Parts: sequence; C-alpha cells; structure tokens
Amino acid sequence: MIRSYFSAALMVLGLWAAPASAEEPFIIVQSTTSTQNSGLLDYILPGFEAESGIDVRVVAVGTGQAIRNAINGDGDVLLVHARPAEEQFVADGWGVERQDVMYNDFVLVGPAADPAGVRGEADILAAFSAISEAQAPFASRGDDSGTHKAELGHWGAAGIDPSTASGTWYRETGSGMGATLNVASGMDAYALTDRATWLSFGNRGTLEILVEGDPRLFNQYGVILVNPDKHPAVRATAGQRFIDWLTGPDGQAAIASYKLDGEQLFFPNAK
Repeated sequence: MIRSYFSAALMVLGLWAAPASAEEPFIIVQSTTSTQNSGLLDYILPGFEAESGIDVRVVAVGTGQAIRNAINGDGDVLLVHARPAEEQFVADGWGVERQDVMYNDFVLVGPAADPAGVRGEADILAAFSAISEAQAPFASRGDDSGTHKAELGHWGAAGIDPSTASGTWYRETGSGMGATLNVASGMDAYALTDRATWLSFGNRGTLEILVEGDPRLFNQYGVILVNPDKHPAVRATAGQRFIDWLTGPDGQAAIASYKLDGEQLFFPNAK
C-alpha cells in the first residue's frame, strides 16, 4: 500500500535516516503533488512493489520543496517537473543523474464567463497579458512548485510582475494544485494547472479549459537518485532499482496505461 508522508511528520518520527531493514526494504521518493493528486502513483507503484519487494513511501510536495528536502538528505529519489532546477540539483552534486520519465502539459483554466476574453487563445503570454489588463481574478499556487515556476516564467516572459497585484486580483494560495483549483473554483478565478490534476479534479464549478496547446505549456518530468556521496544514508541500490523500473519497459508501460475516462494523463518518454 502506498503511503504519503509530510516532511515534518517524518522528521519527528525519525524515519528519514532510518536504515531499511531486511524485513521491510523501502525507499522515500520526494515527488510532486501532481503525480499523487492525479492518482498516477497509486496506479503504478503497486507493480514495482510486487516485483521488487521494496515499499515506496511518497512525500508529495511542490517541486521546490521536494528539491530542498532531497538536498537535506530527506529521501532517496527525486521525481519532479522543473528541468532547470533539476539540472542545477545534479550540477551541484546533490543528484547522481537526471533522466526523463514522462510528460504532459499545462492548461489555463478559468470561469465560463471568461472576463479576460482568453478562450481559444493560442498564445499563453497573450492570455496572461489579457488577464492582467482586465485585473481578472487569478489563483496562483505561490509555493515554488514546478507549476508555480512555470506560471512565473510566463508572467515574466509577458513582461508582467504579478506580485505588485498580490492580494487584489492576484491571489497566492501557498497550497498544492488541488487546493488551488478549489480556490479558483470558489472565486471564479483563472489558474494554471497541469492537465493530469485537472482531469482528476472534481470540484470544477464554472471552470473550464480556456487556453491549451501552446508549446510553452509542455510539462516534462524527471527522476534523479539522491547522491549517496552527499548523504550516506541514501538507499542507493533500492533507489536505482526503482529508477531503472520507472524508465524501463514495465514502468513506461504502466505510465502509458494510466487513464481517466479513457484519456491518457501522462506520456512516457524515457530514453
């Protein structure tokens, strides 16, 4: 059975550095809320656990927090979606090697009334500019996650600093994707979300996908083994076995087969 752990609880329980016993080998995977909220990990991990006998314990947080946790040695494997930050993590010696795993895309959702008039817009930067000009409500994760990093990149590329409107039309939730979508639904706000979380999200209210398909909305996921030279407690053998499975035929097939209402949520692309 897959279990999710939050950082504070694990530190209190002293599980971060606890060696895996012969009776219960396990690894800790620092991952994103999107892989957990979408149901992907609940779907694919039992296959690996049955094959390997290794229990996978997932810490589902924003990408920025997941990377900070891994830098602290609080985990064995990193599975996130912010490639520049992942590559910096490896370049700084905290990770052994970064590998592509899968991709999907981001979408801009918003109220059916669409006060900024962005429905069908092919350019995400033009859509963000229109939202800013209309001062239409926008719910941001505001949590340094991969989605938040992507959102800020689009604002910056559009020449807009949304922080100047913080607390007015621009609302930072400091929460995961599901919670942020709940806020957006409650206040009829726009939000940038990964498609997988959107497809698995039930409390949509009037929200619908308004902008999609811009190549800038591509969303790549990567996996990295935390460097045991930096943190000797890292379960390197078990962690690498998980990475090999995830990027190998069985893991890639499991990712491809995960669907909701017949729609594929993630597309494997390990090399």
